[in-house]
Amino acid sequence: MKLNELINIFEHYSENTDESLKFERIENPSTKCPDLLAFMLLDKLIPSDNDIISAAEHDVIYLQTDINALAEVITEADCLTLIRCGVFYDSGYECLYMFT
Repeated sequence: MKLNELINIFEHYSENTDESLKFERIENPSTKCPDLLAFMLLDKLIPSDNDIISAAEHDVIYLQTDINALAEVITEADCLTLIRCGVFYDSGYECLYMFT
């Protein structure tokens, strides 16, 4: 997938549907913790030795994920899982983030 497709998927599901933060719609999650599932999926898709959280502000954590590398391996189903776990795309910082 191309980066703009990844961004469009996040924007579509996050803004135009009721999929955002709908963890209960994930079939057979490997954990009951949405943030942990999101972290594990991101690590599976683009393994890294770095911390997954790159920065934090008042009620937001920014994820240290190479968005270009992620676009090369992620599927729409993976995007939907992340969105259901509460992951969003920030176009200003060009990164993924979650609310705390």
